[in-house]
This record gives sequence, structure tokens and C-alpha cells, in this order.
Amino acid sequence: MNVDLKTLIRDIPDYPKPGIVFKDITPLLKSPAGLAMAVELMASPFRGRGVELVCGAESRGFIFGTAVAQALSAGFIPIRKPGKLPHDTAAKSYELEYGSDTLEIHTDAIGRGQKVLMVDDLLATGGTLRACCELVDHLGAEIVGVSLAIELTFLNGRDKVKPYDRGLHSVVQY
Repeated sequence: MNVDLKTLIRDIPDYPKPGIVFKDITPLLKSPAGLAMAVELMASPFRGRGVELVCGAESRGFIFGTAVAQALSAGFIPIRKPGKLPHDTAAKSYELEYGSDTLEIHTDAIGRGQKVLMVDDLLATGGTLRACCELVDHLGAEIVGVSLAIELTFLNGRDKVKPYDRGLHSVVQY
């Protein structure tokens, strides 16, 4: 299985607003070989690191997060937009490249000291990922790493998550 993943990621200019070039992973998800390769490349650096849980943010983080969790024989914890989780939640508001948002996690989703891998489809400015890391850290988890399908290196999002970087890995960089 040798697929050039960049050929399966298309640019959508001016989405969701003028000046933003959206990286659309839909063609990658449609490709069985591309999806399998992306998941394997995201999971493999974290094998043998004791990952108990994988956390992913709504919504594309769910796609990769559940697949990576399965590949690592770990559980999956969703981090969602406000009002989507039915039990007690902790919340974190943050800024992103085109506005602001809030994320929530169940307060009983992760036990103190559990080893967690953070997963998302894309790292841009780092606001979403930092908010996710802060939520997980607040619950007392040990973040063992961050795995991303795509990193937009020119936006320096890695700097924003540096306090939680115990192995930040991205499969495709632009």
C-alpha cells in the first residue's frame, strides 16, 4: 500500500470565508487505501506507548480518532460543541483563524493519570487542539502525544500546543 496522500486532499479556496484555503479530506476518506494508510501512519508512532484513550474533536477528529483508537486497541472520547453531550461537562472557549468557538468534554470521560493520545484531522493555528489539550489536562490525564492527518506548518500551530507536545506527529505537511 503506497499512496500519495497529498493527491487525495483537495484545496477549496475561500471556504469557509474569503482568504481561507480549506483542506478537504473527503477524497482521502473515499479512498480505502488512502484512509487505511492515513490511519496507520497516524497510529504507528504511538504503538507501545500505553495509549488507553484517544480524544478527537468534533467533527473530523471523530473520523480519524475512532479509527486510530481501534488501531491502538484504545477507547475513544469525543470532544464536542456545546450542548451535544448529555452528562456533566467541562468547557473551553478558544479563538480560531476565522472566529471563536467552545468545546466540551464529559467530566467523567477520563480518569486521573490515564494515557491519552490527541487526534485531529488538521492543525492550523492550533486553537482547537490547544483547547482540547487543556480540557483533557484539566481532567488529570497524561497526554502522551498528538497525531494529525494534516499540518499547515506556515501557521505555526505547533507553537500553541507546545506545552502538551510529548510527540506531535503529522502525516502530511503543507
